[in-house]
Amino acid sequence: MTDPALEAHEHAEHAEHAAHENNPFISQVSMTIAVLAVVAAVTGSLEAVEAGSAIIDANKAVLKQDQATDAWDFYQAKSLKKHIYGIAADAGGPKAAAYAKTSKKEGDESLAIQDEAKKLERERETLLAESQVHETRHHHLSIGATLLEIGIAISTIAIITRQRWTWIASGLLGAAGAIVAAASYLM
Repeated sequence: MTDPALEAHEHAEHAEHAAHENNPFISQVSMTIAVLAVVAAVTGSLEAVEAGSAIIDANKAVLKQDQATDAWDFYQAKSLKKHIYGIAADAGGPKAAAYAKTSKKEGDESLAIQDEAKKLERERETLLAESQVHETRHHHLSIGATLLEIGIAISTIAIITRQRWTWIASGLLGAAGAIVAAASYLM
């Protein structure tokens, strides 16, 4: 993996060297390279942040699911105990009233645990949705960074060939990359 800040610095140095030729076209292309390199570095950094955020939120969702599963298991145990005490109370005997009371207590507790399990599942769904938003941004930022890098490469070709159309094409690709990157935060 390349370091976007280091890459931007390298492109800016190449642009500076080319600018020393005192050719206005070369100076313009060099400035284009420098600007595209900075935007590419920022886009690459944001891409890494979004990828990390997607992974973190997905991991948090897995933990919430584990907690929800544990809560559902506890709910089932409480529910089973409620039924066992209910059966014992229905059988009658000297402890029937105590068994009925315990059955009700287990039932009430199981309802609270069920609510907690459902809450944890809702939190899991929220985290999964947030992870997906970060993943989508990551993909768009990857596309934007790629377009910016291609724009930089074509700018370099413009310096070598001294053809204006390649410089214009590089600017258009760079602009498209910047727009895709910026749009990733508007979706």
